[in-house]
Amino acid sequence: MSDHDRNGDVRQHKPLRADAQRNEDRLLRAAAAAFAREGAGASVKDIAREAGVGVGTLYRRFPSKELLIEATYRHEVQHLCEAAHELAASLPPADALRTWMERFIDFMAAKHGMADTLRVVLSDDGERLETRANLAAAVDHLLAAGTNQGVARPHVEAHDVLMTLGGISFMADTEQQPDLAAKLINLLLHGILTN
Repeated sequence: MSDHDRNGDVRQHKPLRADAQRNEDRLLRAAAAAFAREGAGASVKDIAREAGVGVGTLYRRFPSKELLIEATYRHEVQHLCEAAHELAASLPPADALRTWMERFIDFMAAKHGMADTLRVVLSDDGERLETRANLAAAVDHLLAAGTNQGVARPHVEAHDVLMTLGGISFMADTEQQPDLAAKLINLLLHGILTN
């Protein structure tokens, strides 16, 4: 039986105590940053240290690096989807869109660092389609807020925005130009916003 099978609680686990949940959140944020910087070869000890917990705490929650990568990916997707609603409620529509797009590029950098492992642990096409649908719903929420306030063009498709952001992420990574993503996001927003 694989770690994934034995530890199916990565996706559906009983609620953690508040302190344990804070530790897990810190671990997953530190892991996302480490995987974005260093890829799947990032040191588990360094991730634990950056999160401010012992490596034993990390291994009790995530007995293998594959499980840590899988949980990090799901955590980042969840936070990205939740962020759309938070940003739409707290920022003007154009700023909310820009901020969410920047977070999406950060997410893609972390995902790129985990890509080889994710291909193995996320072999279910249904899950990939569900993730894409959830991210599209987040973009659609932001676009609707912009359209409702007259600052975003109607009929912009969320899936088109996601595909464009994926291309921006790929180009920024390939060209290794840190400011390229911001320039390309500006171009994308120019096509979405009315002014």
